[in-house]
Amino acid sequence: QVQLVESGGGLVQAGGSLRLSCAASGLTFSSNSMGWFRQASGKEREFVAGISRSGRWKDYADSVKERFTISRDNAKNTVYLQMNNLKPGDTAVYYCAARNQFLATRFTNDYDYWGQGTTVTVSS
Repeated sequence: QVQLVESGGGLVQAGGSLRLSCAASGLTFSSNSMGWFRQASGKEREFVAGISRSGRWKDYADSVKERFTISRDNAKNTVYLQMNNLKPGDTAVYYCAARNQFLATRFTNDYDYWGQGTTVTVSS
């Protein structure tokens, strides 16, 4: 059974940092590209960042470029999202997702597996 378990969310002041982790099990992690998405209250789920199987190719939403960094450790079956200079607009539930293809995409329908989410709240 495939499981993606996010952790690292919490409450932080604007300008602060958090590091999210997503631990995968039940799948061949290195065969999957990974994505981070977020969903704010009352809004649709949106793409945040994606990383290819090898970790060499990365993609970011414009709203988080220069502030967020996605990375992965295939030996630990874990993908990370380092979030710096957080803003109140970053408040959301953050989800990781796995896609059994080389490249991550920005579209939720392209992903095969999802985690349960971790909540990030940024206070002003």
